[in-house]
Parts: sequence; C-alpha cells; structure tokens
Amino acid sequence: MEKAYRVKKSAEIERIMSRKASVGDGYFVVYKDENKESEHFRFAISVPKKYGTAVERNLMKRRIREIVRHAAFLESSEFFIIVKPKAADLSFEEISTRLLQLFARAKILKGQNQ
Repeated sequence: MEKAYRVKKSAEIERIMSRKASVGDGYFVVYKDENKESEHFRFAISVPKKYGTAVERNLMKRRIREIVRHAAFLESSEFFIIVKPKAADLSFEEISTRLLQLFARAKILKGQNQ
C-alpha cells in the first residue's frame, strides 16, 4: 500500500472526525468523509497504547493495511479507523470480517448503492 493512500496530518484526521459520520462495533470505529478532489481513497489508522505493546500495535496496523489493500473503495472516500483494546483477542479472519462489515455499513466500498 503506497503512502499516498494514507492520511497523515492531524488537521485532516480532525476534519474527517468532525463530520461525525461514523460506524462502529465493540472492536473498531470507522469515521468517513468525502473528498471529491482526491484521485483515490485515503485512510488513517489509530491503535491506542491501551491495546498493547508497540509490537502488537504495529502488527494490528499491518493487518488492517493488508485488509484495506485488498478491498475496493470509492475513489472519493477518506476514512479513519480507530482500533479498540478489545480487538486484541481477534484473529486475522475476524478482523477482516468485522472491518469489511463496517466498510459496507459506512457505504465506502465500490458497488454499493449510495
């Protein structure tokens, strides 16, 4: 996944969160926004220190990036994924299933009726 697909600046993350368009479950929260000027989707991930050690947090981020890499998103979407500490108990398949369900509920996947 190229870095051009990532939202890095705090101001951009705050803008996405300020829209208050979010979906979530007990493990993840996905905030979404639309950016018509962007030529592709962009995303950011936040894993809090309560989740675990740096090794565990980085593993979760790598897993989420891999799930995002294989999903087909709308070009104009920007989203911010927050991982809750409870997600540490999930396997890769469970993480993938839950995130794809949240993306579908947020209507940021291609092929969905808006």
